[in-house]
Amino acid sequence: MQYRTLGHTGMQISALALGAMNFGAIGRTGADDVATIVGTALDAGVTLVDTADVYSAGESEELLGAALVGRRDDVVLATKAGLPMGDDRRRSGSSRRWLVTAVEDSLRRLRTDRIDLFQVHRWDPRTSDEETLAALTDLQSSGKILAFGSSTFPAYRIVEAQWAARDHQLRRYTTEQANYSILQRGIERDVLPVTETYGLGVLAWSPLASGWLSGAVRADREVTTHRSGFMRTRFDLSIPANRAKLDAVERLSVIAADAGLTLIQLALGFVTAHRAVTAALIGPRTLQHLETQLAAADTTLTPDLLNAIDEVVVPGIDLAPDEKNDTPPALLDAALRRR
Repeated sequence: MQYRTLGHTGMQISALALGAMNFGAIGRTGADDVATIVGTALDAGVTLVDTADVYSAGESEELLGAALVGRRDDVVLATKAGLPMGDDRRRSGSSRRWLVTAVEDSLRRLRTDRIDLFQVHRWDPRTSDEETLAALTDLQSSGKILAFGSSTFPAYRIVEAQWAARDHQLRRYTTEQANYSILQRGIERDVLPVTETYGLGVLAWSPLASGWLSGAVRADREVTTHRSGFMRTRFDLSIPANRAKLDAVERLSVIAADAGLTLIQLALGFVTAHRAVTAALIGPRTLQHLETQLAAADTTLTPDLLNAIDEVVVPGIDLAPDEKNDTPPALLDAALRRR
């Protein structure tokens, strides 16, 4: 396993980190399987585990907290808040009121007295950077969170938040969690250059592109029940973006095979090869998934391999930009376009 420093936090983390989105109802992964997955990952050298309050409405945090009993100090524990927790509009966003409540709720579910990395899950256009950063600064001063970061922020919002912290003498985001894979390379244009400028650690989510780069989605195979039921449109081959992804996967599979690698090793090795990326978040549903992903722990791609990948997907290009969950809120909410 390779290890890197997470931004300016000083925390040493593994280049492959464990994502817990599939723990609970979303991935149909129960307590026993979660305990096995977490224990195996930690034994293999994984040192960061990432979840969020919204994953299965808190169930992911609860299962993870139970799995970490007796091993809490072995991990950098990360979670997120900001996406809606139910239908109550007050239980979302990044206001001081909600973040303080969300942190307390996460601490309880995770069975811990502190969160090592607390992340704002999405930029909230209704709350000022000063309000959010002031709340996070106070939570950090209280010891309830040790560091804080952002997730899926547009590049300009990362910059604005850095400026706000400077102007108001507040502590700043030290990490960004961004969507990055061979099929989704858009952040190479703006987000990664910005994170490098400000020294932010980067956690890459969906490095296997929701399973497209796991080897399970191929031209000669039917889409599995799980994939056809969850995020169905991402695997609908009548959609042009998905046909483009399928073509890319076929070509990438040949590159991987010629190099003696699995497609998973190629995909994870690509993400962790970028100098701005600290770790790739793997999100297994089963122990078998975890084992195939951990096989990429020491994968290093040669320049020739990276060049071959560039010929399949051009640097800085997203094959499916609508899947990145980073559409500006003003384009999603009519109230923000028409006042």
